[in-house]
Amino acid sequence: MGFGTVDDVEIKFITIMKILRDSPEVLGSRIISQRLKNYGISLEERTVRYHLKSMDDRGFTRLLGRDGRLLTDLGIEEVENALVKYKVGFALSRIDTLAFRASFDSEKRSGLVPINVTFFPRFAFKEAIAAMKPVFEKRICASDLAAIASEGETLGELMVPRGKIGFATVCSVVINSTLLKAGIPVSSRFSGILEIRNNVPFRFAELIEYAGCSLDPSEVFIRARMTSLENVIGKGRGRVLATYREIPAYCRAQAELATNKLKSTGMGGILAIGSPGESVCEITVEPSRIGLILYNGLNPIAAAVESGIELENHGMSTVMEYKHLKRFEEL
Repeated sequence: MGFGTVDDVEIKFITIMKILRDSPEVLGSRIISQRLKNYGISLEERTVRYHLKSMDDRGFTRLLGRDGRLLTDLGIEEVENALVKYKVGFALSRIDTLAFRASFDSEKRSGLVPINVTFFPRFAFKEAIAAMKPVFEKRICASDLAAIASEGETLGELMVPRGKIGFATVCSVVINSTLLKAGIPVSSRFSGILEIRNNVPFRFAELIEYAGCSLDPSEVFIRARMTSLENVIGKGRGRVLATYREIPAYCRAQAELATNKLKSTGMGGILAIGSPGESVCEITVEPSRIGLILYNGLNPIAAAVESGIELENHGMSTVMEYKHLKRFEEL
């Protein structure tokens, strides 16, 4: 029937289930076909319907209404455990896809910005705001811009579930997107826990390489409560979420120009830019490369978790229009 090799079909199969898992509402073949493009997969609605029928037969999905599907408990278990070999490097793939999808123009101050989306219980949102406020004020994040949405509303492509309040933070992938559009190749190497001493970055205490990870490393660190943002804010020392990128040494001047323009729009979060071959926060750099240390956009969310708030996080999840973002103090 022309649906590809076994491995190819499995990848498409599991990606469709991921899309269903991440959606708070039932989805039909047309919407799924559109969202598959975000993963670099092009499938006609007819082909999507074929895969959905196969999922129905195996008990992974359930038909609701004329065309809408919902992932069953069995389907959720399958998508969480199946095809681990294809999940390796998934975080890196998400970074590259999100950077390509973003279209923000710092001179025009318009376009799509990469964001993280977090769902807070409605009753705990005021407490979450109080926990996040110092992090935004100290700019220990990718930006002090954010957005709020109530249940039934959307942030990018994600709908806020019942009983929740959605909160969008700017993702550090905005740097990747900015450099990419300036013609600068950027390598996303690590996400980690960065030690801060005397209010300056000292060294990475923990690292997870994007290329070998099947999850967003930042979410792993947050769930494990490995940050100490309260200490960083109050004492100038502690641990924060940070990421490490590399660019060719000859691109330094061009990169500084592009990121300075971005900073003028309220986004950036660059902690340090090294020199050619110079180690940055004890990360060794090749002579022809330059290391960049970035604040992770999820630091405010980590602060909320530190304060004991339960939440649902979707890091590096989608894009939204810059004009819909506001400074945190205005929210």
